[in-house]
Amino acid sequence: MQEYLSNGIERFMKDVLKATLKDLRESAFMARFAAATVAASKKRKQAEENGEHIPSFLIASITSRCNLHCAGCYSRCNHATLDAAPVAQLTGTEWLRIFDEADELGISFILLAGGEPMLRRDILEAAGKKKNILFPIFTNGTYMDEAYFQLFDKSRNLVPIMSIEGEREMTDARRGAGIYDRLIRNMDELRRRGLIFGASVTVTTQNLREVTSEAFLQKLSDRGCKAVIFVEFVPVTDDSRELAPSDAEREYLAAELQRLREEHPEMVYVSFPGDEKSSGGCVAAGRGFFHINSHGGAEPCPFSPYSDVNVRDGSLRKALNSKLFRALRDNGHLLEDHAGGCVLYEKRELVEQLLADACV
Repeated sequence: MQEYLSNGIERFMKDVLKATLKDLRESAFMARFAAATVAASKKRKQAEENGEHIPSFLIASITSRCNLHCAGCYSRCNHATLDAAPVAQLTGTEWLRIFDEADELGISFILLAGGEPMLRRDILEAAGKKKNILFPIFTNGTYMDEAYFQLFDKSRNLVPIMSIEGEREMTDARRGAGIYDRLIRNMDELRRRGLIFGASVTVTTQNLREVTSEAFLQKLSDRGCKAVIFVEFVPVTDDSRELAPSDAEREYLAAELQRLREEHPEMVYVSFPGDEKSSGGCVAAGRGFFHINSHGGAEPCPFSPYSDVNVRDGSLRKALNSKLFRALRDNGHLLEDHAGGCVLYEKRELVEQLLADACV
């Protein structure tokens, strides 16, 4: 697993360097960051030799607030995102401590999510100081302003990943009227300033063909987008199950990703969770990444919001060795056969029982 993840990071960095060759500032930053990932990989390898596995990635949901009500939002369905004022959320100081420890452990990528992460400017400013870590910021793009453009220019390790669902009709239908046009304006401004950015696409049965089309992806590329992250829709309620891609549709997406990587090296294409059955099983619960929610709970994955350890009361290392994480990893539950997509959602009753056992 360690070798698999290290090779994956190396491929990712090579792809990003290719994608930024025309921008000298971005290329210089990515070259320095590539060197930092080598040092981080050595830390993880040393830990592995000492019997401790450290993942390369961390997902951090830094707030429970969001100004949008996107159709089928897993975070709202899981009650991780609320309209009420946040209560007892981690402070900027606490998140900075987490980032410091992640750096010490050799974690190279921290995906900042929410709610809407750009509501927490204090945390993004703190993240910008951790130059050894790349922070993709999964944002709806509605809070992009001059202060943020300047922050992204100053801190090149902060990379906005804006959520878009296809063309105007598809995007506005899921995210709200006018969102598509606002995203396009953001992309044009980021490109004008020479700032790297990416796009996040929630792949459903409704938009699969559109978001993998040459026309849509060429528009993103022409505007300067350097990475597209396809997030397969995971149903967290039974009434949204029809939006989840089928096995045949996942196979189509995988084939399209392979083609795009070969024919369009100017952009990086990533799929999550991808077909776990062909990638060595689920990499949540610390195998490849884990999730910290806005209150500090360490969870296997954003789609599996169960926690028996809070980082407010301990360290990332303690979280990685929680009873729940160990039960999922050591007993082979992440490797079990399933219908495809997200194994933890499909086996949520098992996860709930493991959590109950861990809390005894």
